[in-house]
Amino acid sequence: MTPRTPLDLVRARPGPAFTVTFDGREIRALPGQTLAAALWSAGVTSWRTTRGSGEPRGVFCGIGVCFDCLITVNGRPNQRACLVRAEPGDVMRTQEGDGHDTP
Repeated sequence: MTPRTPLDLVRARPGPAFTVTFDGREIRALPGQTLAAALWSAGVTSWRTTRGSGEPRGVFCGIGVCFDCLITVNGRPNQRACLVRAEPGDVMRTQEGDGHDTP
């Protein structure tokens, strides 16, 4: 028996997939998915490093409270990947520290 997915359980029929990029890698996303969901679906679990120690971070709370999932999207740092919907052509990159380039 094939395992059922949440899409199967609710009989969801999302629109056609589109492409976003993460650190130069093309990733498939579905309409309505958050950036975090698209990254997780592609096997990416970390897309930020902490300011002090450089530890990897990704989703922790998943509801926009903890700020662990910050990512740079289309040149804008500090976007919460768990809240921002993926849009065709989005360019995401790993956010280092506070996400602002230092002179």
